[in-house]
Amino acid sequence: MSKDVLFSENNKLLFLLPASHHSPEAITSILKEHPEIKFISLVGVDLGGNDTDEKIPVNLFLEDIDNFLTCGVQTDGSSVVLPEIATLNNAQVDLIPDRSVNWFVDYNFDHYDPQTNLPVGTLRIPSFLIHNNVKVDSRSILLNAVKHFKSQILNLLKEYPYILEDLNISSIDDIDEVVLTAATELEFWVKTPDDKADIEQLSTSQVLKEQYWKRTVGPVRTAMEQSLLALDQYGLESEMGHKEVGGVKAKLTGNGNFDHIMEQLEIDWKYSTALQCADNELIARDVVKDTFMNNGLEVTFMAKPVEGVAGNGEHHHVGVALKLKNGKMKNLFSPQDMKKDYMSPIGFGALMGLLKNYEVVNPFVTSTNDGFNRLKPGFEAPVCTVCSIGHSPDCLSRNRTVLVGLIRDIEKPMATRFELRAPNPTSNTYLVLASVYQAMLHGIEASLKNQKTSSELAKALSKTAGEDSFYLEKERAYRSEEDVFEDYTEEERNTLFGNPPSTVWDNVINFDKYPEKKSVLLQGNIFNEAIINSYKVAILTQWTTELYNRIIPENMDMVRSYKKLHDHDFVTDLDVVNWEKINHLRYYLMKDSLNKKSLFTKIREAIDREDYETVSTLQLEMSSKMNELNELYIIYKRNLFNFI
Repeated sequence: MSKDVLFSENNKLLFLLPASHHSPEAITSILKEHPEIKFISLVGVDLGGNDTDEKIPVNLFLEDIDNFLTCGVQTDGSSVVLPEIATLNNAQVDLIPDRSVNWFVDYNFDHYDPQTNLPVGTLRIPSFLIHNNVKVDSRSILLNAVKHFKSQILNLLKEYPYILEDLNISSIDDIDEVVLTAATELEFWVKTPDDKADIEQLSTSQVLKEQYWKRTVGPVRTAMEQSLLALDQYGLESEMGHKEVGGVKAKLTGNGNFDHIMEQLEIDWKYSTALQCADNELIARDVVKDTFMNNGLEVTFMAKPVEGVAGNGEHHHVGVALKLKNGKMKNLFSPQDMKKDYMSPIGFGALMGLLKNYEVVNPFVTSTNDGFNRLKPGFEAPVCTVCSIGHSPDCLSRNRTVLVGLIRDIEKPMATRFELRAPNPTSNTYLVLASVYQAMLHGIEASLKNQKTSSELAKALSKTAGEDSFYLEKERAYRSEEDVFEDYTEEERNTLFGNPPSTVWDNVINFDKYPEKKSVLLQGNIFNEAIINSYKVAILTQWTTELYNRIIPENMDMVRSYKKLHDHDFVTDLDVVNWEKINHLRYYLMKDSLNKKSLFTKIREAIDREDYETVSTLQLEMSSKMNELNELYIIYKRNLFNFI
């Protein structure tokens, strides 16, 4: 067996099948050598970011392997999120294997094959979703965006050869290919099942930084170490695992076990090509979830699982390089002199394109109620469309309050890249990266067509609000090396960097508000009107359904749980006033009368009539009132000796 095929240390379990082993002959040979692999699963990723998983017996797959690899399998469009594409009267969707990326084996360690005494495995094959002979899935959109970006960069280098001189490349013929690299940082919360969050304790621990990068203990340490080792088995090359800012110390019980575990963690692995990066993320989430679950711990990748404390981010790193025919690599974002300039003209153009067009990138980055719960000032989550590149080229700095940061190492030009800080673990990485590449390409084209140098572009990026620019919008500023939350008021931030969206509707409506920016996504037919419309319908349906059937009912349960706790023996006038405030809010939120409707009812009625602007406004009011109610109830309880 080739050394490219990845086994576990005991050489019994197969975890990874690289593209070099995707011929029918190689696949057949490998599957026959590994009878513990019982099933095949074609993994398509719809526009909602959901990945399919079905169990096809291996013997059935091998009987007709050529047809499976070419034609895949069929499914009903109702199985995937492709609204207004796969309709009821035209629902057939084909899943076609992608033979250009790694395939992974997913093992069920709760189910052992009695013949091999090994866990039963499923070979998961990343696939495309085809409808009416057209690829309509997230993976194919990213694949096409990568191809388009690469071809356009080569065309621009031919048309504007001054860039080759800036890169110290003598001829376009010296270039072998354009390489797009990407990586994500996965944050998540782990806890003992059924434990309730103590918000005050979590908030206090966060302010005191009692958990940040501290030593893990007990089952958390075990699960963390096992996860990192498992990621290596899948070829992801784990780089780091550590505690994040959120969490409280676990308690050691009398029998020597840990209880009341509630911690935030992060795991990182090595960068890869764009499509492989997004595929890797899928297997990484499964590995992490399964490993911690096997250690008795519950994992959540929600963006904001606990209100009032740090949420889960998933920063996306993007880089672009050239592979030369002599084998050397050139980072397209790095300047010739790392101490003189921040970036090359291509790097500046890419950053400016992302910032200028972020209104139509953002709907792919944040598309859920949970995602918007995270994007609030005070939690290192970016709100404003602004970047940081450092105080000077020879003085590296990191600003954690901006949307996009320039990551660079003066001694390592290949490390230059952008960090997009807004995504979270539920962001659809395929669509995020595809839209980012489209936006970056737009800025690169503008910068090169205007023959701009690095110094000229640094000045353009650093413009003040109201200053003219050859590309960026006059009324906006795009760069800040300050703390955007501490050094600006909310009004100043909105004036300088634009009003950030606060709800799913605020975000998705940008496709209609900025048609010239939406056209950037449409270039090269990477996104098209049908795909964008389908995506809009999908996330609006998810938004309103979750509001109607989950968030409002959960809030109603919370309102009902806030009951009068004081009695007449130990009551003060303050207790009475506090309870009256609470009860007034309870009625306003939930209680209807003949001539007045509660806030919850108003939201539901607005959803029923598809008045999304009103839904958005009322949702923000509901969130504010619920936070106020929670705070009042905490204050009320603090002043009581006894509860009824």
